[in-house]
Amino acid sequence: MTTDLRPLDRAAAELYLSAVAQVKPDALARPTPCPDWTLHGLLRHQVGQDRGFAAAARGEGDRLAVWRGGDLGDDPYAAARDSADLVARAFADTALDADLALPELGGRFPAALAVSFHLVDLVVHAWDVAAAIGVPWEPADDLVEASLKVAALVPEASRGPGESFAATLPAPDGAAPKDRLLTLLGRDPSWR
Repeated sequence: MTTDLRPLDRAAAELYLSAVAQVKPDALARPTPCPDWTLHGLLRHQVGQDRGFAAAARGEGDRLAVWRGGDLGDDPYAAARDSADLVARAFADTALDADLALPELGGRFPAALAVSFHLVDLVVHAWDVAAAIGVPWEPADDLVEASLKVAALVPEASRGPGESFAATLPAPDGAAPKDRLLTLLGRDPSWR
């Protein structure tokens, strides 16, 4: 039986949107824990990812162009909210065993797995945004638990320069689960 992570994915979107709602226009040029992105670039990336996952759920995800950075317009929060709603609706209308094209990951995957990838993206990018603007990041335990399970499946070959994730960092002894999630995906929980 496939676990339906769509409700958790929507909760992850709310976590992400709660961080984005606190972004002031003068913060968009700030660096993020993702060394190649300013805050503006990170927000564009997530809008693009949302649109790409939505296209994949509609059977239109095989074109790499649909995954590229989205337009934030004059209101980054509105763009983030609209793209989060778009992907939530698309996932809701898709069977979990549907075969989705995810060209950035190099192939086709069951929708249930695609939802889990998107969930991890949102949870971790919520931290990226929160860290960039200096606000707390408090994901619910079930979001962290689900994200840890998925992140643990990312092969080492998919981590490092030019890959979807940075190389895993060592987690301190006794690290909280949310800090283990961050280090597993190459982020330093003390980044500021």
